[in-house]
Amino acid sequence: MPNTDSHTSPRGGVLIEDLTEAELERAHRVDSVLPALAARAVEADRSGEFPIEHVQTISEAGLLGLTVPVEYGGLGGGLRDLAAATFAMATECASTSLAYFFQCSGSSRGLLPLAAIDAGLFLDDDIPIVRAFGERVLRRMGDEGRWVANFASESVRTKGAAVTIATEASRSDGGWVINGVKSFGCATGIADDYLVTAKLDTGDTVADLAVFLIPRDTPGVGERTKWDAVGMRATATHGITLENVFVPDDDSLTVHDSFVNMTLVSRGSFVGNQVALSSVYVGAAQAIYDFAMNYLTITKYADSDDPIGSSDVHRQLIGKMRSHLDTAFLWARRQIALETADPGILAKGDVVANWRIAKGEIADNCFQVAVHAMKACGTSNTGMEGPISRGLRDLSMALVQGFPAERGRLEAASYLVSGSEGAQFGTLKS
Repeated sequence: MPNTDSHTSPRGGVLIEDLTEAELERAHRVDSVLPALAARAVEADRSGEFPIEHVQTISEAGLLGLTVPVEYGGLGGGLRDLAAATFAMATECASTSLAYFFQCSGSSRGLLPLAAIDAGLFLDDDIPIVRAFGERVLRRMGDEGRWVANFASESVRTKGAAVTIATEASRSDGGWVINGVKSFGCATGIADDYLVTAKLDTGDTVADLAVFLIPRDTPGVGERTKWDAVGMRATATHGITLENVFVPDDDSLTVHDSFVNMTLVSRGSFVGNQVALSSVYVGAAQAIYDFAMNYLTITKYADSDDPIGSSDVHRQLIGKMRSHLDTAFLWARRQIALETADPGILAKGDVVANWRIAKGEIADNCFQVAVHAMKACGTSNTGMEGPISRGLRDLSMALVQGFPAERGRLEAASYLVSGSEGAQFGTLKS
């Protein structure tokens, strides 16, 4: 692995090996918040509560606008920056890193509408509406420095889509009234604003999906019951309820086909930055590997000066750890390259198919790093507050967040055989 000395290379440089000067500057900003994240990691996991002080820490470093263009008050970073940031944060606190990913992913709801305009996908009459919404989201995150949480997923499932939207928006004077439940999205009760995907009551296809920007304290917005998860416990992931929530037109992107058009201009599947979520898992696995190697190296046998890692059994387990960690890195780096290379390396469909497989491979291999670290480091490292126990539980969540790895492989295989990519989003009739 590359040198991780903060004076020579920021932590995120372990994942992104060729950071530019601008990316290095942004990565050092991330490094500056890592001690604060580490200081609260154990208590955050124990209590299952997101450390509210992290909002100020991250905001003061300018990182709420990491992926927001400079002209809207952000740092001007892209997917490489985000993946490096979530990786680095996860080496200290995976929960905070995951919540931060979902905050940054909100910028896609501003960037993609503007990109779709540039691609000529909107009618002239619709362009001012689309542009105003996209810029509003970006300024909210950049100029105003607000934490924006991204809520799309719901507990309903259909065969035809990875994410099914049942939350519905109905026309009202001067805006829209929204009803529904969002079962997953980090920073519930923490974020200043919620980005909510809903379907318009005028249709039941992806063309009828819309996005709404809703301040947390809007009447009718509530929180679902908090859950006691096995890992990633401090993400405030319990979701929101929406009961007759009024959203004015200015905070609504309801132009027909707007969701479809955003999908078309994304390099990957819809938001096009999901590999930065998987980078959270790679960072957590890296932290476990580093801890285990240090423990196995400095801990000696009672009857000799040999480190316990020198035994045949431990060397087998170390080899397994390293193999799984390197495999996770390879999948993540390949996907990052596919989504950021200019010109592009593969056609969009192939990029998405690769991602469907990569997501599961990264999660499975990172989890195996934790499993083999636990085997190697033994009973004395199984305390619930220890790095291996916390990492093992966090990485078990990687196996189930989003659609399962088995579904990803199936969808990728379907595309490779038939040339038709599985649907990412669908709707459910009310």
